[in-house]
Amino acid sequence: MRRAVYPGSFDPPTNGHVDIARRASYLVDELIVAVGVNVHKVSLFTSEERVQMLQESLVDLKNIKVMSYSGLLVDFLSTVQSSIIVRGLRNETDFASEMEMAQINSQLSPGVETIFLPAKDSQLFLSSSCVREVASLGGDVTSWVPEKVLHYLKNKL
Repeated sequence: MRRAVYPGSFDPPTNGHVDIARRASYLVDELIVAVGVNVHKVSLFTSEERVQMLQESLVDLKNIKVMSYSGLLVDFLSTVQSSIIVRGLRNETDFASEMEMAQINSQLSPGVETIFLPAKDSQLFLSSSCVREVASLGGDVTSWVPEKVLHYLKNKL
């Protein structure tokens, strides 16, 4: 079985995240969307809320599981028996940082491969931090996040 992991903080999940997860799910037998828990980072949503938002946003895709993890990604990959990482790319800055992480992960765990999927043109600017900022200032983020996530944002803010 070809199992891949799509890791991220997803704070909150955006339409860009959902698009990458959907497209990646067509390439593998099973895709695990892995919500990273970083105790050194202040998040708007708890890991449980982020998992729930992703599950609700991806409910129609039967080969996707949503889980949370902490620690090294390569350790999580080992736990779920995967050697494939999926990452979305929006721009050159993403490419540079993701290439660095791909190299680090392959050094930490030889055999780990990273697959990069480019963001759609309409989502090149879209980031969770942008969504959080605009939403916290009362701006309309309706077209940037799944409907389920919009409900969570409204309740949180």
